[in-house]
Amino acid sequence: MEMEMERRGMEMDSENHHQVGSVLTGGDTRGKHRILAELKRLEQETRSLEEELEELEKTEKVSSACRELLLNVDARPDPLLPETHGPANPFWDRWFEGPQDSQGCRCWVL
Repeated sequence: MEMEMERRGMEMDSENHHQVGSVLTGGDTRGKHRILAELKRLEQETRSLEEELEELEKTEKVSSACRELLLNVDARPDPLLPETHGPANPFWDRWFEGPQDSQGCRCWVL
């Protein structure tokens, strides 16, 4: 089965090169250059897509490892941050809240 696919692929390649060659025999060298440039671009895009496909095949393994790592990291507190339950100093909250009565303060913060 695979050998048949390879043979068909080789036949298609030879047909494509034959078609390109027959088109290129004309007197327009700019057309020849454009066709070769387009062919090269398509070959590069094909290689790029094949590489991306190979990377995607590895993604499932990586994503499960990342999921496991995330669960382990979330379960443990950061040793560099102190654990506080509520504000350490309740008087600091007044700087982050709006005025308690709207009549007392007429200033606008822009």
